[in-house]
Amino acid sequence: MVEKVFKMNSGDESVVEKVIQDDNLHYLHMVFDKDRGLPEHHSNAPVYMTVLRGRLSIRLDEQEAHEYDRGTILQIPFNTKMNVKNTREEPLELIVVKAPPPGSNKPVSDR
Repeated sequence: MVEKVFKMNSGDESVVEKVIQDDNLHYLHMVFDKDRGLPEHHSNAPVYMTVLRGRLSIRLDEQEAHEYDRGTILQIPFNTKMNVKNTREEPLELIVVKAPPPGSNKPVSDR
């Protein structure tokens, strides 16, 4: 078998899954119920966040919170203060890709 297969949770319950973590990227799957999300933190790598369903409420650095619908992909720079939350009744489902991954020693020209 040439390919490597990964599985993600397909339920509605809140979860943060580290699906893939290798030298090339970190691929995370997240589902949040109403009023749940991530603790405020600074991004530890360049982040690409895809809204699969629900509506993302996100505050970056000192700006006001913005909301994004499914199908939206955000690019968030390294070391950006983030506050991610679901403020709606419908579950919020995200894919988060960190590339290059945290701690990567790849030079900027290779990114």
